[in-house]
Amino acid sequence: MKAYNLKNNKVLTSEIQNKYLRIKTVNYGSSLYEVYHKLKKINLILNLGSKSNYKFNKFYLGATCGRYAGRIENSKFYIGKKKFVLNKNNGTNTLHGGSKGFATVPWKKIKKTKDKIVYQIKSEDLDQGFPGNLLVNCTYQLNKKYLLIKYEYQSDRYTHVNLTNHSYWNLSKNKKDKIFGHHLVLNSKKYLETNKYLIPTGRIKNVDKKKYDFLIFQSLKKKLFRPVKNKKKEKLSGLDTTYIIKKSFNNYVGSLKNNNTNIQIDFFSNLPALQVYTAQHLKYKKKLNPYQGICLENQYYPDTPNKKKFPSTLIKPNKLYKCFIKIKFN
Repeated sequence: MKAYNLKNNKVLTSEIQNKYLRIKTVNYGSSLYEVYHKLKKINLILNLGSKSNYKFNKFYLGATCGRYAGRIENSKFYIGKKKFVLNKNNGTNTLHGGSKGFATVPWKKIKKTKDKIVYQIKSEDLDQGFPGNLLVNCTYQLNKKYLLIKYEYQSDRYTHVNLTNHSYWNLSKNKKDKIFGHHLVLNSKKYLETNKYLIPTGRIKNVDKKKYDFLIFQSLKKKLFRPVKNKKKEKLSGLDTTYIIKKSFNNYVGSLKNNNTNIQIDFFSNLPALQVYTAQHLKYKKKLNPYQGICLENQYYPDTPNKKKFPSTLIKPNKLYKCFIKIKFN
């Protein structure tokens, strides 16, 4: 991979489109700013309004999260016998690569065509505590009704990498309707058990037709509003859950739909897990509120550097790695 120098820290936008979709991006965080459905005339993701706000994107709206998406327990891991101590930004843990992770810094736009935008970031050895000089390319590409998000990455040392896109999806015309009118289906029978800090315990659990079961389309409203025992009330309880995706010939992950707008989006990826986050902690000025979007983050498992039985995120020196997320808009 060829490295390009970043010349300035300005917030810059780019745009690609075809007859079905219009995609706008922001260089900070290599972020998706808009996914506009031309037939329905609806932007399908949340954004921060002014592009200048992306210098302070603490909720990771549309951003590429890395070096390590998700949490790493106690902000440390070992490679061989060598210990690496990471930046703490989530209590005693590291979340989405640290306080100056990939979502918070400018990327270099290295290519732009009619249907493709390519961003690049160079992360120096021990950036946020991670070993290796790491080079990452993030590509956004349109092909008819599909949006392809592709990551290519390479390091000069053994290191751990886990990348994802952190868009908040809302298929409603009025985003204040929140996500309670949406339905979700997932190609998953298992999820990761976590402790109170959302760190995986290492145990893998079956969905068992409970709150976590999305084997067929399920109403998010019915799943998130749970009965209170011995009371006539319901309690609103969000998801921040890692689902293990069943392998399939077409890499199908799941689908999100809204029957009011008659829009469905289908996700495909060669990554082994999906983090489902229902934005219960989202709060940005007067613009964004809890449950206003849902994040469907294709990625590796959280805390894999400390869990030997999880699919490995350790990459070898000078080897090129690739992964993708493909989204179909119906």
